[in-house]
Amino acid sequence: MTSPAVFRFSQASLQEYVDCPRRFQLRHVWRLRWPAVDAEPAWEGERYLQEGAAFHRLIQRHLLGMPADELSRMGQGTELGRWWQSYLDSPPADLPEGGYVETRLGARIGRSRLVAQYDFVAVDAGRRLVIVDWKTTRKRPHREGLVDHLQTRVYPYLLVRAGSVLNGGVAIEPEQVSMVYWFANFPAVPIRFEYSREQCEADHRFLSGLVAEIEERFDGIGGRRLVSARLDERSCRYCRYRSLCERGAQAGLRDDRVREEEIEPLSDVAVDFEQMAEIEYG
Repeated sequence: MTSPAVFRFSQASLQEYVDCPRRFQLRHVWRLRWPAVDAEPAWEGERYLQEGAAFHRLIQRHLLGMPADELSRMGQGTELGRWWQSYLDSPPADLPEGGYVETRLGARIGRSRLVAQYDFVAVDAGRRLVIVDWKTTRKRPHREGLVDHLQTRVYPYLLVRAGSVLNGGVAIEPEQVSMVYWFANFPAVPIRFEYSREQCEADHRFLSGLVAEIEERFDGIGGRRLVSARLDERSCRYCRYRSLCERGAQAGLRDDRVREEEIEPLSDVAVDFEQMAEIEYG
């Protein structure tokens, strides 16, 4: 008898399902590696990912107490150095002084688990918690485009569900939570979202329904049949599975993607949630 489908969902994997269920199936259900790049030139994308990861490490070390002048020598004269100077000159404003760096939380949802890694959660225990996410995207998204993005919904929701350990053991009220996207290329104009009980309840309904849909769709034999690809083929140019789906062999240009897409892919650093340890709740 086939076991029921159980997943470890992140905001990125849920976003992939919303964007294209077939890509989710190929990557997260079948775990199919496909020898293609998402955009050209490939070296530029790899460099950008590496510098994004390095930028996160610089901020992490600074928040953990390493002096800024020592860290400043690591990226002089590079794009990384420019991002770092932007952080020093225009950091996010109005944050609690204490906090947790690179914190991982997880909670049960349906038969599966919902997990997230937070760049920084600034905490004034018992009063407010501010999620800060560092972005090195080349295009600053419009606020309206971020409202329903899965990261905007998953991160505050999961913090309320599973973050009491960061709040002195006290349950977190949704109104105590806010989230800030801070953009290294646009440091003076971060995007901030305040959370609320109404939004938390809406996110619970939406995420629970989405997970239940995925679990049912890929349970048993359903996970062995290739689901339909998305109807809008424009984004297929930037999908590594495009040739498998017979939607072209040549990757689109990275610069074109930045110009065309309302929301440039927001994940700067790849996280292997299968390997990471998390603070579990529920």
